[in-house]
Formats: sequence, C-alpha cells, structure tokens
Amino acid sequence: MPIAQLDGVEIYYELTGPEGGLPLVLSNSLGCTLEMWDPLLPHLPDGLRILRYDRRGHGRSSVPRAPYSMGQLVRDTEQLLDHLALGPCVFLGLSIGGMVAQGLAVKRPDLVRALILSNTAARIATNAIWQERAETARAKGLEALADATMERWFTAKFRATPEFAHWRAMFCATPLEGWIGCAAAIAGTDFYTTTATLRFPTLGIAGDRDGSTPPDLVRETTDLIPGADFVLLRPAGHLPHIEQPADYAQALGDFLTRHHLHLAKNTQCCDGHHGAQGQNG
Repeated sequence: MPIAQLDGVEIYYELTGPEGGLPLVLSNSLGCTLEMWDPLLPHLPDGLRILRYDRRGHGRSSVPRAPYSMGQLVRDTEQLLDHLALGPCVFLGLSIGGMVAQGLAVKRPDLVRALILSNTAARIATNAIWQERAETARAKGLEALADATMERWFTAKFRATPEFAHWRAMFCATPLEGWIGCAAAIAGTDFYTTTATLRFPTLGIAGDRDGSTPPDLVRETTDLIPGADFVLLRPAGHLPHIEQPADYAQALGDFLTRHHLHLAKNTQCCDGHHGAQGQNG
C-alpha cells in the first residue's frame, strides 16, 4: 500500500499514468477520500501523471489529534510532492483542497506550474460557523451534519439518485478527529492578501448550485489572480466533478491546452509568491 512516511504523519496516495506525463495533483474536499475523484478519471485527457492522496485525518492516512492548521496541511502536501519528486505540477484543489493549493503556491512556487481552484475560496465561512459544526460533530457525530452538508454539496436531482448514498456514506465514514482537525484549519485561514500575489495560470471552477462556496465567492477568489479563467458548471453543487464529470474534464482539458500545459513536466511556468466567505469545505 503506497504510504509516504512524512514529518509526523502517514499519507496514503495513489500515483497513476505515464512517468513522463504532466503531473496533475487532485486534492480532496473535507469529508472525502481520494475516491471522490473516481467519476472524473475516465474523462481526463491522456498523458497525465495523476497523484491523488488522502489528507491527514481522512481515508487511509493517519489521524493525528485535532486541531490541525492550514500550515500543516500545506506542509503534508509539500513533503509528499518532494518525496515523489513530482513537481512542478498542475494542482487541482477542491474546497479545502483549493485552500491547500493557494498555500502551497505561496510557500513553494517551484512545485506549482498552474492552479485549478475548484469550489473554493481564500476564506470559507466564519470561525463561529466552524466552531458550531465542530461542537455538533463532537457531541453527535458526523451523521448529525450529513443532511445539511449534502444539501450544500449536491443538487436535489442528484440527491434523488441511487449513487448519492455512496457519497453521503463517505462523508459519515470520515474519522471524527480528522474532520474536526481539518475544519479548524479552514476556520483559521484567510488567504485574500497572499493569493492576490500569485502569478500562475489559474482556472476557477464553480457549480451554479453550490451552497458551500457559491459561484460569486469562487469568482471573487480567482479574480485575485491576474488573467485567471473561470468556468461555471450547470447544474452542479459543491462537487461538480461528480455531477458533471465530462463537462468538468472538458474545462480542465481546455485550460491545459490554452496554456500549453500538455508539454513535458520540466518546463516551469510563471512566478509565485505568498499565497474570502462561504459555508463549508
């Protein structure tokens, strides 16, 4: 089982695709494992070296005691990429994964070639909101948060399908300590000022019915980066790659082509520097 022994944490990962391919990192939402990307994989362009990983506190990675900081989550990712000698990469982060993407691009611009900021923001919700959710989760378990979370994450039409149960179960199966730890990291993060210093090819992706990071919030964040592109997918919620995988992959593929990112991975691009309010990660 591919486990990276990093600084005080074990991170489970899966690395697929040709060794010489363009590295694409897929970074998950809160309450999801790397399997959240399964619906997207068949639609992605050929020739990508795809890294998926379980964030600390999730899936098959270790579960340190909460709380976690965003700095720790960024460091985990940085160390994993160094361990695998995978950079510079196209980094696709969704929700909390998009916050990690922003932080990584600030701290280690040498590891990043382009950013895809999906259903994310420089700041997501408020400390009070995350504190309330963490207290509920600690007292009653994630099942107590599941219905409200799923309403923010998926359209009503998708919630009526048989496959919806799988994603709800994934959320509820998240280790409680891991969910609370990562929620604390989101609560303590505000990247508005630092994200505005980034100078990478960037694509923002939003779902028109996202109740966690609404489209205007996603666009506000991506607009901090000069020249950033933006795509709105319909109908889709917080995880549009699950509801609209073909359209999501098309947007990603068009972005790679537009910025000539289908070339060999050793061509670094652009400059980066140190890297605003929705409802959930």
